Amino acid sequence: MRVHSLRGCGILAACLFALPSCQLGSERCGPSSGVVARVLDGDTIELETGERVRYLLIDTPEVSGGVECFGLEAKDLNTDLVLGKTVSLRYEAECTDKFDRLLAFVSLDGREINSLLLERGYACVLFIPPNGSERLDEFNQLESAAKAQDKGLWGNCETNPC
Repeated sequence: MRVHSLRGCGILAACLFALPSCQLGSERCGPSSGVVARVLDGDTIELETGERVRYLLIDTPEVSGGVECFGLEAKDLNTDLVLGKTVSLRYEAECTDKFDRLLAFVSLDGREINSLLLERGYACVLFIPPNGSERLDEFNQLESAAKAQDKGLWGNCETNPC
């Protein structure tokens, strides 16, 4: 069972010293790293352990239930970037979504994939509080820059598919 919050742990010191089941850091949600076994779409991967990871703060066009404009391109880029590679995962306040996917910032070799997809125009900002609130301005700026330069979906889709 994944821990979704630190409630019930009492004060921070209790978590650190007295209650080993109350974990802090990435491990409280899931693994801090894993090998990507499958890319489901532009913003969702599956690790070799079977855990699915949804990228925080972004949304890419869909490839299932009807392929949206730039959906296949987003999936292909995500595949090229992470498939078969060991990625690092960093979680925020909410660990999972309603589909029981882990919610994380995903990095490879020190480069964050979430922001890279946005920067290149393969994704839009998707803010679901409380996750990502500290980085929302940064991500909005990346999206605005991609739009201004007609990168990716912004220069190829008549309407915003995200």
